[in-house]
Amino acid sequence: MSEQFFEKPILNSPYAYPGRHWELDPDGQPTNRILDNRRRSDLITPVPKTKKQRQNTKQASLLLGAKDELSTADQEYNPTPIINEVRGYVETWRSLPNPDQWLVTQETARLLRHWRHHKLEGNGVAIP
Repeated sequence: MSEQFFEKPILNSPYAYPGRHWELDPDGQPTNRILDNRRRSDLITPVPKTKKQRQNTKQASLLLGAKDELSTADQEYNPTPIINEVRGYVETWRSLPNPDQWLVTQETARLLRHWRHHKLEGNGVAIP
């Protein structure tokens, strides 16, 4: 298997919308396919597969106090739904064409117009 994912894990400019990502399988392993959209936020850590893998070696979820049956999956901290919801609001805000709709100060609007249309030095990418 090609290790393209581990050779070049970063696909997007830090100055632009992240429009591509590496596909991960259900176990969080890279498939070496690049998808042309933003990955949804999820709590995944891609780790290379071991050469020898025992069967049924999946680690159980670690919940604080799981043995005392006081903690449940409902109490597990998972910021993913909130992150994805905020991303939706930011994308809607970014698509507003008129600076009067941005609900920001005049100075902030001036800076946003500059950053959206100025080609940043070194990467040649205009911020959408």
